[in-house]
Amino acid sequence: MSLTMGTGPFGPKRSGEFNFDTSILKPHTLYFEDCPKRVRTFFGGETVADSRRVKVLHETGLLPVYYFPEEDVRTDLLEKTDHRTRCPFKGEAVYFSVRAGGRLAENAVWSYPEPLEDAPPLSGYLAFYHDRMDRWMEEEEETIGHPHDPYHRVDVLQSSLHVRVSVGGEVVAETRRPLVLFETSLPPRYYIPPEDVREDLLVPSDTHTVCPYKGVASYRSLKVGDTLVEDAAWLYPDPLPEAQKARGYLCFYEEKVEQEVEG
Repeated sequence: MSLTMGTGPFGPKRSGEFNFDTSILKPHTLYFEDCPKRVRTFFGGETVADSRRVKVLHETGLLPVYYFPEEDVRTDLLEKTDHRTRCPFKGEAVYFSVRAGGRLAENAVWSYPEPLEDAPPLSGYLAFYHDRMDRWMEEEEETIGHPHDPYHRVDVLQSSLHVRVSVGGEVVAETRRPLVLFETSLPPRYYIPPEDVREDLLVPSDTHTVCPYKGVASYRSLKVGDTLVEDAAWLYPDPLPEAQKARGYLCFYEEKVEQEVEG
């Protein structure tokens, strides 16, 4: 995520400066690199791919994608389809469905048998739609969301900043002991201890989102007088190791509330 997205060095909103003329860079970046991890993906009770020779493709505006050597994929579980797509930067992709355990993941796998001349050497590799597989493992740890980017980092730091959150002039949270979560390519986020939030204004929500680096987020709406602000805040009840310090703390959408940060 940090190389080709957001404020990353090859992203559309890079925050730093190079010491050369960046006009020589192509507007669309492709970077194909080795991954040192053992990566596996599962479907229908079968291990569909298992490799220590996985490559990671970084591409402008897209999340990183694992590419498996064809030899490390259970091709006997794949069924070639008539589906095709064309990428102006990589070439024509052919697709395969995965059939295992009496189930079918349609067009879940693709490859570039004849990539464009200036594309990375993608021939001989197969990629999977992450969400169409049942499960993913990096070494012996299960992963969620999308492949981990080796250039992505999460730091959760204790702070003494004064943070105040209001809705329509009414204070709903105020603290001088927030946690500040710094995440590559994203703005700092301020997580507030639950004791410093007006619990009586929180309304449970059924919304959940998945972050590969922080875990599964639960959401809370805010009811202030007659105003309902849906999914105004989120928290990680059971965060992944990188975000353990933020367990149970609430973070508010700056777009949905008035948030002041002083100091």
